[in-house]
Amino acid sequence: MGTTQLESVQEPKYWHLKTVLNDALDSEFEVGEILPNERDLAARFGVARATLRQALEQLELEGRLQRRRGVGTTVAPPRIGVAVGPSAGQWPGAGPDAWRTVGCVEAAAPAPLAALLGTGPEETVHTIRRERTVQGQQVATELLYVPQSSVPGLSPMLTPAAHAPAVLRALHALRLEGEDRSVELGSARAEDARQLDRLPGAPVLVVTTRYVAEGRVAAASVATYRADTCRLTFGDSGAMEVTHHASDEDRQAS
Repeated sequence: MGTTQLESVQEPKYWHLKTVLNDALDSEFEVGEILPNERDLAARFGVARATLRQALEQLELEGRLQRRRGVGTTVAPPRIGVAVGPSAGQWPGAGPDAWRTVGCVEAAAPAPLAALLGTGPEETVHTIRRERTVQGQQVATELLYVPQSSVPGLSPMLTPAAHAPAVLRALHALRLEGEDRSVELGSARAEDARQLDRLPGAPVLVVTTRYVAEGRVAAASVATYRADTCRLTFGDSGAMEVTHHASDEDRQAS
C-alpha cells in the first residue's frame, strides 16, 4: 500500500516541542510552579518564541498549564471531574443544585439565544447569572435565559434580591417536558474570564441546554466551564457529584 497524503505530512515543530515540554513538566516542575519566561524557555529549547507560544497554548488547552492574572504560566493541578448529567426532570435551581445564583437582569437576549428561544429582538428576557464552585475554586459560570412569556405575571416592582428567586419559582411551576445539551470548545469572553479568574481567550467548555415546556423552549442556559481544570462527565443518574483524579499519594495509599 502506498503512502497516503496524511502520512507524508510532517509533524509541526510546535507539536514536537509540546511533547518535550510535557515531559519536562512531569520531571522538573511541581503543580502550581511558575514556568520561566518565554525568552528563557525559547532559548533553552532552541526555538522561536512564536513556536513556543503555540506549544504553550496547546498545553493550556490540554489542561497541563494555566495562565493566571498577575502571576504568569503555572503547572496546572489534575482536572476536576464535574458531572453534567440529566437533571431527572428538574428545572435549574429546583431541588439539590450545585449552582449559586448571583444576580438577575432584564434585557433582550443576544441574537443566538433569541433564535434558540424563539423570542423577538425586542422581547424582554430574564437573565440569571449563576456560578459553580468546587473546593473554594470557581469552575464555571452560567447565564440562564428565561423569556418573559414563559413566566408572565411577575411583579414589576421586584427588588434586585427578589428578582431571580421569583423568576425561578415561576419557572418551576411549569411542567418540564424535556431538555437537551450540547458541548463545544470555546474561548473565554472578557466577562466570563473575569468571573473565572482567567485571561480573555482562555480555553473553556461551553454547555448549552434547552428546556422545553408547553411544546416550546421555555428557557435556555449557557454554562462556561474552565477547560484547564474541568473534565465534564455525563451519565444517566443525574448526579451532580464531583470526583477527582487520584494523586500518586492516593494510589500508593490504596
